[in-house]
Parts: sequence; structure tokens; C-alpha cells
Amino acid sequence: MITIQDKEFELFIQHQQIAEKISALAEKMNADYQGKCPLLIGVLNGAFVFAADLVRMLTFDHEIQFAKFSSYEGMESTGHVKVLIGINDMDIKDRDIILVEDIIDTGITMHNIVPQFKEKGARSVEIATLLMKPEKLQVELDVKYCAMEIPNEFIVGYGLDYNGMGRNYKDIYVVKK
Repeated sequence: MITIQDKEFELFIQHQQIAEKISALAEKMNADYQGKCPLLIGVLNGAFVFAADLVRMLTFDHEIQFAKFSSYEGMESTGHVKVLIGINDMDIKDRDIILVEDIIDTGITMHNIVPQFKEKGARSVEIATLLMKPEKLQVELDVKYCAMEIPNEFIVGYGLDYNGMGRNYKDIYVVKK
């Protein structure tokens, strides 16, 4: 059990299981991208831990950059995506892009930013996410690489936060009911 600000959280997914799922995801990506050099774009802040672990398991050439978008306040999605650190200075024309995300719940963030990469001339745009909440999706979204599907619960740890706190835990915790 951990406490972050006014909420208590209990263990949900242990680090060992997270590592195994990322390894399996990396194997699939390694098969798909051998001989290519895609640009991975980590979505800050939450995906930095996942992105760091993922890239160390990739055996194909790749580059990595980061972008920052926001659609959350506290524990709720606002439904609006704000671009905080954008993609304007990235040269992505004719590049294969892999957006590396920590969690997809409503899907609104990815639904809004994938077209921006396509408009800038990307050859392909795929999504790699650590976690996905299928029952919370509000938009149609093609997620090619998903390490784990989870129920619609609020979680922290392994890069995920509650009001900016809790990203440092190696395990993932769920809010206690």
C-alpha cells in the first residue's frame, strides 16, 4: 500500500510482469522493423520510463525524441488535448514514426496527434503503448503495439502519476476503493 497526496493505492502489476510484457512487445517490434530506422517519439511525461526500458530491448536502428501533450487534470481527462512541447521542429517527412505512450484510456490524445504526424509527411505512424483501457476508449484508434490491456481503473507508478506524483515506483498501483 502507498499513499500519494489524498489517495491510497494498492499493488496492481509487479515490475517483473511489466518487464516480461515489454520484452514480448519489443520482440514483435524487432521483427517488424528490422532493416528500418524509425523515429520513436516518447510522449511525456508518463512514457519516459516505458520508453527507456523499451528502447534498450530494440535490436533495430532507431532514433528517439520526445513530445508533450496534455489532456488530464487530476484523475480525469478534460477531453481536450493541449500541445505543450510540439513536433514543429521534427523532420519526419518520409519517416516511420512510432508514438510511445504510457497509457491509452479515452484515446483522445492519440486520436488528435496521429493526424499531425501524417500531415507533416510521415510514411507511417504506429502507436506503442504500455497499457490500454479498451472499455474507456471514446474514439476509434488503431494501436498496433500494446503490452497490456487493463480495466478502467486509476493507476500510478512506472511513470504514471497522480497530480505529478508517484511516477517513481517500479510497480504499478491502483487507487484503493
